[in-house]
Parts: sequence; structure tokens; C-alpha cells
Amino acid sequence: MKNTVIHKAASRGSANHGWLHSYHSFSFAGYYNPERIHFGALRVLNDDTVSGGMGFGAHPHDNMEIISIPLEGDLEHKDSMGNTTVIKNGDIQVMSAGTGIQHSEYNKNKDQQVKFLQIWIFPNKKNVTPRYDQITLNVSDRHNQLQQILSPNAEDAGVWIHQDAWFHLGNFENEKTFEYQIKKAGNGVYAFVLKGKFLIDGVEADTRDGFGISGAEKIDFNSLSDDAEILLMEVPMQLS
Repeated sequence: MKNTVIHKAASRGSANHGWLHSYHSFSFAGYYNPERIHFGALRVLNDDTVSGGMGFGAHPHDNMEIISIPLEGDLEHKDSMGNTTVIKNGDIQVMSAGTGIQHSEYNKNKDQQVKFLQIWIFPNKKNVTPRYDQITLNVSDRHNQLQQILSPNAEDAGVWIHQDAWFHLGNFENEKTFEYQIKKAGNGVYAFVLKGKFLIDGVEADTRDGFGISGAEKIDFNSLSDDAEILLMEVPMQLS
């Protein structure tokens, strides 16, 4: 049985700390909505803007797959595994927190803001050895098509995580139609519109709207504006 949910951009939780402006698609920190705890294995989707030179001090995580997708600017990462890196638009970063890690994230530049998505996925294995990875993708490979950026398999395109999840990014001209085939039976897809407007399974979704659908084998999309960008997150709907 097909189920859908739409989370309009304006309905998200938000927090403005001066140096950080964050929008929460699901309950997080001071934002709690019992109707929006998670979408299957997708636990957190935060849309963050960090002021120049500011950031998150060292803080712990465990037993969570954490994905960062930079949208603008340069984000500096440091962690307890000894990694010091910078991620920027076109990069994908992943951490398997497993038995426990600490990390910090700072805007590397003092004269411009950083925008990035931070996504948490419940893992299918607990207490794994912590792991870090980042890659740079060819952004042109998502022009008028979906580019895979994450999967459960280390040998596939993109980064990998401890979960039967697949992420894709696409950037489309106006009036382009495409479909997404579910990779694993029982999974659902949460679509997040980064820019522009799409028709998703017959429902209009605008910039920063989220649209979740489960119980379907495929989903039809139609871009309704130029330079329309979308992130698709296929995740298990049942938590192990």
C-alpha cells in the first residue's frame, strides 16, 4: 500500500543561534514534533547555514551513519580519528560513528557563509569500528539525470554506509521527466528539493520541501523549473 507525506519548507523546525541558522525536517535538539521523528531509517535532515569563521566544537556521536553534503562555501572537518579535511560543493562526506567518535565542523572562511546538509541514517550494524570517507563527484554527471552519491556497497559509485540505502542527486532543466526505481523491496524514498520545483508522483514540491513515499516500486518525477535540483534518499522503512 502506497503512503506519502509532504513536509513543506515553512513547516520545518528552525533554530537561529546567530552564527548558525538551521532548519530541521525531523525532530532535532529543541525542535520536537511527534509526527516527524524519522522517515524509516532517515533520522535527521538538517539544512544548515554557518557564518564566516564559526562552527560546531568537538562533540560525540555513536551508532549513526552521518552524511554531509556541502552546498556552498568550505567546511573544515576534524575528528578523533585524526582526519583534518575541507569539504565543498561537489563533495560528499560520510562517517560511520559506530562505537563512538568526536568531531568538529567549522566554516574555513571568515568572509563567506557555508551551507550544507547534515543527514543521519540509522545503521543496520551497531558498534562498528568508526570510519571516515569523502569523495569529490563530477557535478556535470547529474545534468538532466540522477547521479548516485551513496549506496551500501563500497565498490559502487559514491560513498557507502552500513545500511541498505541509496542517495542520488539530479539537476534538471524545465519540463524534464524521469523515474526512480526502488532498489530494494520495502524501501521508501524521501525526496528533498534543493532548488526549483518538481512534480513528484503528481504532487507539486517547491524549494526545500520534503516528500516521502513508501509502498511504491517506482516514482515519477517532472521538473517544473529551470536549474531544478533534487536529492533522493532511498532508505529501509523498517528498522532492524
